Amino acid sequence: MHIDKDLVAASATPLVLGILAEGESYGYAIVRRVNELSEGRMRWTDGMLYPLLHRLERNGLVRASWGRSDAGRRRKHYAITEAGLETLAERHEQWKVVAEALRQVWEAAAHPPHPGAAPAGGFA
Repeated sequence: MHIDKDLVAASATPLVLGILAEGESYGYAIVRRVNELSEGRMRWTDGMLYPLLHRLERNGLVRASWGRSDAGRRRKHYAITEAGLETLAERHEQWKVVAEALRQVWEAAAHPPHPGAAPAGGFA
C-alpha cells in the first residue's frame, strides 16, 4: 500500500519525537524503527529524515551529539529535549482529535443514509 506523501509529512515530527522518547538514536536506526512500526508500509529515506532532524534540532526539540558505531565509525546521535517532550504531548492531543474526527466520518461513510434522507445538518 502506498502512503500519501501528505500523510507521511504530517506524521513525521510526532513519529521521530516518539521514537526519540523511547531513547537516543541515530538516523539509520530511526528509519528502521519507522519501517518496523509501520510493518514496512512507510518507506522513509535519508533525504526525508535528515532535513527533519536538522529542523527539530534548530527548533530545540532534539539535541545531537557525535558518537561511534560498534564498527568505530562516527555517527550523529539524537535525543529528545524537554521542549521536544512537550511538543510530542501536544501533537498527541492534536492527533487524537484528528483520529476521532476521521473515525466518525469513516463510520458514517460505511453506513450511508437511505436515499431521500436529509443530509447531516438537517438540510435537504
